[in-house]
Amino acid sequence: MRRLLPAALIFLTLGPVPGTQHRYPVVDCSQSASARPLVHPAGTSGSLRFVRGWRLTSPNSFFGGFSALARPGPGRFLLFGDNGRAVRLTLGDAGVEAVTIATLPLPRRNPGSKAFTDSEAAAVDPATGKIWVAFEGIDQIWRLAPALTRIESRNRVAQFAAWPANRAAEAMARLPDGRMLVFSEGADEDDRGTEALLFAGDPARPGEQGLRFFYDAEGKGAVSEAAPLPDGRVLLVHRSLGVSPLFTTVLAIVDPAAIGKDRVVRSVTLGAVPEVLRENYEGAAVSVEDGRTYLWLVSDDNFNSWQRSLLLQFELVDLPDSKKAAR
Repeated sequence: MRRLLPAALIFLTLGPVPGTQHRYPVVDCSQSASARPLVHPAGTSGSLRFVRGWRLTSPNSFFGGFSALARPGPGRFLLFGDNGRAVRLTLGDAGVEAVTIATLPLPRRNPGSKAFTDSEAAAVDPATGKIWVAFEGIDQIWRLAPALTRIESRNRVAQFAAWPANRAAEAMARLPDGRMLVFSEGADEDDRGTEALLFAGDPARPGEQGLRFFYDAEGKGAVSEAAPLPDGRVLLVHRSLGVSPLFTTVLAIVDPAAIGKDRVVRSVTLGAVPEVLRENYEGAAVSVEDGRTYLWLVSDDNFNSWQRSLLLQFELVDLPDSKKAAR
């Protein structure tokens, strides 16, 4: 029953059930988008101080379903959809200044199948621009060239095979030393928590395997994204589905220094997304500007007409120190 209830909620909330309308009955591939500023007063929840936000829309049929986010530079965003698309977006004071909506270099075999397009997590090397993408349905991690036009390497991770097909690799973060963290959404057959992996080498290299550990979220929800912080720790995004409220998003910090083989790792809560901004957040990025640290979140609208693609900016303030986070 513990697993049946969340599964039923996810199906009824996000699945194509009667009464749920999906957008764009006619295919539109136009290259345009808009960003409407959100009217929400600045406020602080724990270590999260709301700065600003936008509702993103586009007539393009493939715009949305955002499951991962990167911020290459000021005003520039790279959003990955779970439909195998990537959106490069530039925002200015007047709104969207440029947008490109393109298909990832999917294999010719079954390029339209959900398994080959379900990109649920991404990580970027800021030094080289190389991009790693995790595909939940095929248990693979790819390394893509910065232009997203070529697959440089891909690995069918053997350890992913034991993870549930629809609750597998959901979050990924590249540490400053090049190691990669991958969190499952719901590989929780072990009572110690959900399974996660720490890759010492390139996770897209064929045959590469990671060190297994367990993450105990302690009721925060399922991990939906991870983003490295400037101090070497990692910010985790947790999401929960309920009735009222429908979505709850809790942010926390985990310290990679606590990771060990089959060890249980826990996190320290930072705060939650305010009620008026609640959505299905699956993408996160962290940036440092003028000495301040910012968190960016993007939501997955599941291509439902009643959900929203929101892009939010929070300043991270009064973060707990490493000793507190390690307890």
